[in-house]
Amino acid sequence: MKLHELGSARGATKNKRRKGRGTGSGLGTKAGRGTKGQKSRGKGTRPGFEGGQMPLYRRLPKRGFTNVFAKAYNEVNVEKLNIFEDGTVVTPDLLKETGVVKKIEKHGVKILGNGDLEKNLVIKAQKFTKSATEKIEAAGGKAEVI
Repeated sequence: MKLHELGSARGATKNKRRKGRGTGSGLGTKAGRGTKGQKSRGKGTRPGFEGGQMPLYRRLPKRGFTNVFAKAYNEVNVEKLNIFEDGTVVTPDLLKETGVVKKIEKHGVKILGNGDLEKNLVIKAQKFTKSATEKIEAAGGKAEVI
């Protein structure tokens, strides 16, 4: 006998039990749910339900604050801009093309002043920190707010 010659033996597969289809079916009336109680009626309970006890997610205190007016920027440190050649005009689109930024956030790009800049670049972005502007201008470049 080989694997491809195997077939289902008679009675090896059973039909699905059809519950709640009358007393003659063997699983009528209560349909395998037992007698009375919450589980015998309807679908059961929602996730997180603890039998009427105050659920854990409501017992725990709320912490923190989410500012709905916060602006989302891509933050790029000055040291990451050393990959460009001297005299390059660096824009958010160029940063995305070169892979410095994966996707441009809603409010654009913010240049931070971490690290050193050795290249003379014209950088166009939505925001600059004070230290980033100083480092760009010290390297002979220019920081332009879009």
